[in-house]
Amino acid sequence: MTDPVARIGDVARAAGVSTATVSRALRGLPHVASATRQRVLAAAADLDYRPNLPAARLAAGTTNTIATAVPDPAAWFNATIVGALGRHITAAGYDLLLSGVASSDERQRFIELNGVRSGRSDAVVLIDVALDAEIASAFVAQGGCAVTIGFRTPALSSVTVDNVAVGRSATEILLDHDHRRIGLLSLSGGDSLNFSIPSQRAAGYAGAHSTAGLTPDPALTVSTSNSWAEARRAAHALLRAAEPPSAIFAMCDEQAFGAMLAARDLGLRIPDDLSLVGVDDHDQSRLVGLTTVRQHVATQGAVAAELLLQMLGPNVGPPQHVQLDTELIIRDSVGPPRID
Repeated sequence: MTDPVARIGDVARAAGVSTATVSRALRGLPHVASATRQRVLAAAADLDYRPNLPAARLAAGTTNTIATAVPDPAAWFNATIVGALGRHITAAGYDLLLSGVASSDERQRFIELNGVRSGRSDAVVLIDVALDAEIASAFVAQGGCAVTIGFRTPALSSVTVDNVAVGRSATEILLDHDHRRIGLLSLSGGDSLNFSIPSQRAAGYAGAHSTAGLTPDPALTVSTSNSWAEARRAAHALLRAAEPPSAIFAMCDEQAFGAMLAARDLGLRIPDDLSLVGVDDHDQSRLVGLTTVRQHVATQGAVAAELLLQMLGPNVGPPQHVQLDTELIIRDSVGPPRID
């Protein structure tokens, strides 16, 4: 026969205090005398009391859980942000609940599951899963707490970079090396989530051409996912064209890795036969000598955590919008076009 499981009332009787005091003492909350806290802890240890954390959180009206939505949890960019976000919120005593959200229907379900009255989470973080202004405003009006990464809507705090500037910077370094036929590997797959980053980076690509008095050839733009394998196939199509590009701007480094493999497949050398620029500064980019626009990915997760914890604290202010700097990292993948 097993020993009966100790309950909070047993601890309260052993320590000579109320169950409310036991709860406060075990949760480390203020307004409990040191001697009382020690007495409660000793009684809990003697009785081998294990608090029912979900029940305690429900009674307190909190879950100590942050729900996070990403289109693809396995993608390097998303995983890096989630890792940094998780480290910061875990240190503050919260748990992270991660969901893959790849469609508008899944986004709606995520919002419904994590609404204010759901009892599932205290706040949400949306990574490249955009809400329109009306839905975001309604979420806040109901008492919701959220931070977005990768897009900005007025009602929610956000962490972004200037993606038009990212596209411009990546294209300008190629134009500066006298490339005039610059291929573009654009990101696809986020239309149902209002994924605006590809169009912003494409605007920077077009703007850099316009400043140089050029018009980019639309035949040199191919949309593909952030998968290096799919980008490899897309780059093959570009490089086998009758008039192939002498350089490629890939909207993320994983696409650039695929373009590198496509070049190798076709016997092209980088940068002698093909120049290449990516975005992100992936962990492997230094190893392969990729020139890239660094956007401090982990920092985005850390800043989002800071904004979220401020919003969950006692002094809640208006939404804050943080735009982080980017920087061009020049390595070995860019040179002048080959002259035949």
